Amino acid sequence: MSETPLQVIPLGGLGEIGKNMMAFQYGRDVLIVDAGLMFPENDMLGIDYIIPDFRYLSEQSGLRVRGILITHGHEDHTGAIQHVASAFPAPIYATPLTAGLVEVKLRQARLLDRVQLNVFNASDKIDLSPFWIETFHVCHSIPDCVGFGINTPVGLFVHTGDFKFDPTPVDRRVTDYAKLASFSARGVVALFSDSTNADRRGWTPSESVIDAAFDRVFRAAKGRVIVSSFASLISRVQQVVWVSERYGRKIAIIGTSMSENVRMALNLGYLDLPESMLISPEEARHLPPNQVTFIVTGSQGEPSAVLHRLATNNHNMLSIQAGDTVIISAHPIPGNEETVSRTINRLFQRGAQVVYDPIDSVHVSGHASQEEQRLMLNLVQPRNFVPIHGELRHLKAHRELALQVGIPDERIAVVENGTKLFFYPDGRMSIGERVPGGYVFVDGSGVGDVHTGLIREREALGRDGAVVLSAVIERGSGRILGQPEIRSFGFVASAEGAALLQSGTNLARQVLEQSGGSATHKRELVEEALSKLFYSEIRRRPKLFVTIHEV
Repeated sequence: MSETPLQVIPLGGLGEIGKNMMAFQYGRDVLIVDAGLMFPENDMLGIDYIIPDFRYLSEQSGLRVRGILITHGHEDHTGAIQHVASAFPAPIYATPLTAGLVEVKLRQARLLDRVQLNVFNASDKIDLSPFWIETFHVCHSIPDCVGFGINTPVGLFVHTGDFKFDPTPVDRRVTDYAKLASFSARGVVALFSDSTNADRRGWTPSESVIDAAFDRVFRAAKGRVIVSSFASLISRVQQVVWVSERYGRKIAIIGTSMSENVRMALNLGYLDLPESMLISPEEARHLPPNQVTFIVTGSQGEPSAVLHRLATNNHNMLSIQAGDTVIISAHPIPGNEETVSRTINRLFQRGAQVVYDPIDSVHVSGHASQEEQRLMLNLVQPRNFVPIHGELRHLKAHRELALQVGIPDERIAVVENGTKLFFYPDGRMSIGERVPGGYVFVDGSGVGDVHTGLIREREALGRDGAVVLSAVIERGSGRILGQPEIRSFGFVASAEGAALLQSGTNLARQVLEQSGGSATHKRELVEEALSKLFYSEIRRRPKLFVTIHEV
């Protein structure tokens, strides 16, 4: 047997929530699992989203990416697929619903004709030599989720994807217990398992509890009902359809991503929505309020999404009316709590009744809690264990659960993005060096060209504003010509700050008249003088842009 170890390189999702991506490397052959994004935090100004840093793979010459496997269709597992597919000309494998969601992204990125998108069903086998993949169904908060049994030259590895053990899922397909148990009978070198709820005791509630909560809200609603959730959460859309049909309401979809995903799910048969129920937003305006349900995007308070625009009265097709009931059927992603809270408050200000968890059980987690995680560990019985998908506190909590079920501490690896893991044919595991595994910021069409320093500059501009001063001097003599011009942006209000800015203009003229040297030297002296003036007067340091023109 070859002594070549299998390397596992987590490139996203370990030490954070989101941008999940993991690479399995044997020799020059690589298998990628998931390609997700992460939403920016409040202080990441101007950033659209964040993707994994996969330079370690792209910079290796002669590397062969055999395939990209996707566990399910949520953005934190698919949102970077266009970037990964552009970097690696490898086939993509996904279940039908997930493939439909990925296809939308590839089409928008104009990559669909250049990428081989393969569709498989849970329990299918995929040959990507030297990797042989066994797929199995798991429950989550979206249909068509799978985990993977990855057979390699050094043994069998199990990747759960996101999962929970739901006895009554919306699509009536429970997790494949039998397959998980069969893995343990064959011997599992390592289990990579979802840690998101490792700090929550007990069992995660079933998706079915949402049906009862929706029924209570719809029964009490006198006017329109507006439901916001993730655009990829097709099972939640189905639950909204069922309760709307029960109370005689038509369905109108608003939001590009939600509309595209609903259309795709209808075409694939993953959504049971009678044609007579689906109407346009224009048609909905002509129906009595108690006969309409709107399904919209924006459950995370995204500025460009429908719910935020409704909260700020900035949508061209819909506005909040007194008597509306708004249901936010999603938990805030870590980092979005402030934005979501602000959106909820604004909706209340506009007269809506807003229902969200914990007001009522209109959303439940799609991730396993502690008892389910213990069950997964006992079903698979791995030799080694690697907690994945979670912040460091979640990974540490999952480690404690593994210790409780009898896995020795030396066989548990709590690592963060970029840390290499080595697995040998005799079952040993070792922790190697750390390679790049941080943030790659996407800002408009720019990918990776925004760095932390630039974001800090944006933060400083947002906090203290900017002052622009322009002056003209005579070439050779250095004599100042005319009066320097000064403008303020976000620094001081024009009326109250007029005196301060005039003081700045006078000071700049004085410095220019009294200083010698080059224009560059004069500019530096003016910037230093203005910085001291503004800080001494109002204790703020605006970004200074001083330009000295020589004529």
